[in-house]
Amino acid sequence: MRFSKLRPKTQGILLIISSAFCFALMSAMVRLAGDLPTLQKCFFRNLVSIPFALAILWQEKPNLRAELRHTPGMLLRAVCGTVGLVCNFYAIDHMLLADASILNRLAPFVTVLLSWLFLKERINHVQVGSILVAFIGALCIIRPGFGSLNSLPALIATLGGIGAGSAMAAVRWLTQKGADKALIVFVFSVFSSLLMVPYIIFNYQPMTWSQTFILLLAGLAATGGQFSVTYAYAKAPAREISVFDYTIVIFSALLGFILFGQVPDLISWLGYTIIISVSLLMFIYDMQTD
Repeated sequence: MRFSKLRPKTQGILLIISSAFCFALMSAMVRLAGDLPTLQKCFFRNLVSIPFALAILWQEKPNLRAELRHTPGMLLRAVCGTVGLVCNFYAIDHMLLADASILNRLAPFVTVLLSWLFLKERINHVQVGSILVAFIGALCIIRPGFGSLNSLPALIATLGGIGAGSAMAAVRWLTQKGADKALIVFVFSVFSSLLMVPYIIFNYQPMTWSQTFILLLAGLAATGGQFSVTYAYAKAPAREISVFDYTIVIFSALLGFILFGQVPDLISWLGYTIIISVSLLMFIYDMQTD
């Protein structure tokens, strides 16, 4: 069956899973890049998205004058997304990776909450419960030590999760208002890249060819994730697809095994089982409630 023939909700689920894989791949590439400044990694992560977004805009040729009415929402998405990105990368560089990862997974909660508060999207107990159970599954896999949570990096990581969740709620709002999806990605990528230009000019750290190549791959993966998540929230409400964002920990575990030789233990496998089970149950539930 062709993707375009699937129901919008099913398309949204597949797209959010695709974004989870892309962002997991991006994180793996960022780690492979080695010891580089956080903002330098962020700059390359977003720079690659610009030509891809431009190419799609050139093909679609949206009415830019009409799109001006979405400027406040575009800026809100860009600011929140940039805060989420920089805070997440900073946390990864300054605290335990597991602690940083679990705090960043606050994003689905924030997206659903803001969509309920400001977009008036209804939430039922099944959807709330599924997100909570998936979060428990993520805890089983990541198992943060929480020894460094009483610190500035932990606060920054929490802010990153809030920023990422707020950005996705803004994407949902913009797409409901008819904003061009490629333009949403373009504005975010240009905004965040321009903010980091002064730092790059005065604090650029020379990179090897391999580091440059790896960061370009990270940028490509991030571009795929950015487009996937933007289109996903255009297809379905956050309450129906946010739970599938937790598949990122499964993809991260697979990449960790392939690239870094990290072998999951029994508790991790329990987490994988919980997340996959919840995702399947939510998919079945959504099919039956349509």
